Amino acid sequence: MLATDYFEQSDAPAPAGATVAPRAAGLAGTPEDKAMLRAAADLTRDIARARPEIYWPDMLVSAGLGYAALGLAIATALRGGNWGVVVALGVFSALALYRALLFIHELTHMHRDALPGFRFVWNLVVGIPVLMPSFMYEGVHALHHSRIRYGTAEDPEYLPLALMKPWSLPVFTLTALLLPIGLLVRSAVLVPLGVIVPPLRKLVWERASSLSINPAFVRRKPEGAFARMVFWQELGASVWAWTVLAWSATHGWLPLAIALCVISLAALLNQVRTLVAHLWENEGEQMSVTGQYLDSVNVPPPGVWGALWAPVGLRYHALHHLLPSMPYHSLGECHRRLRAHLGLQSTYERANYPGLFPLLARLVRSTMGARPKA
Repeated sequence: MLATDYFEQSDAPAPAGATVAPRAAGLAGTPEDKAMLRAAADLTRDIARARPEIYWPDMLVSAGLGYAALGLAIATALRGGNWGVVVALGVFSALALYRALLFIHELTHMHRDALPGFRFVWNLVVGIPVLMPSFMYEGVHALHHSRIRYGTAEDPEYLPLALMKPWSLPVFTLTALLLPIGLLVRSAVLVPLGVIVPPLRKLVWERASSLSINPAFVRRKPEGAFARMVFWQELGASVWAWTVLAWSATHGWLPLAIALCVISLAALLNQVRTLVAHLWENEGEQMSVTGQYLDSVNVPPPGVWGALWAPVGLRYHALHHLLPSMPYHSLGECHRRLRAHLGLQSTYERANYPGLFPLLARLVRSTMGARPKA
């Protein structure tokens, strides 16, 4: 869905080229900047095709490097080698697998005919081995991009983190470390039990089958072709989980422990990235597309680290909310075109930030601010 889709669906009246309110507060009342939405659609049509020559090597090489480094880390540990080397290899593995895993985000926006076989291979190579099949994000992330759901209680990927207590940030961040253990328990224990205990199956699907951060989110029952896809992905993940546990029980638990630590680090990186993906200042009100854009974050060049902690185009997260179906490899060029066309004093520029740490500091300061009394 491109910006024109949002533009045409928006029923909030606003004059062409309308300016927007400051981004600090009241974004729910932000009128549409129609000039920006038009430019986002019109200037980028020619680069909106997913290029297989980029997607396939990027995903496969990232996964291959991640698994190779993980294998070397495990082999070094089993031989009694230097644990500094083990840690270094583990960090490299986490970064590479983190990049490979984030292609799940691309899958949620990709047209089914765009890259034949890509979803299947990604699940086979990345999603099932990490116990995070694509169904855990597909059908969920789209709700986050809904014009009427973004930032509301029905958004599975939104919490007003900037308005919560200071302790909420470390708790939110560190819970990511438990993700791989939770995924292992889910696939090895809860899903198989759900086959013979239907109420458990219903509970697991509604509450533990989506990559979401909103604890109030309840997932709807899958239907049709999607339900069949879920069945096969669930079966693959459960068989893999049993295989890993059986092998570890007979050959030793150290390889599994190292693998869990690597995935925990990747999950932690993603949770930190999530903290700065938005400003998190909305308290449940519907927002215009321009308001959603200003509540989101770009960390464009010249900063070099953004490509590491927000890979696969996620350093352009605000731009992604204008152009959700734009392939990740085109977002940098989209950004350059819009910036040149709209200018440095435009609404577009207001969602661009210099880096990770200033954004984290801003979020922390917001949680420590005074709260109005009810």
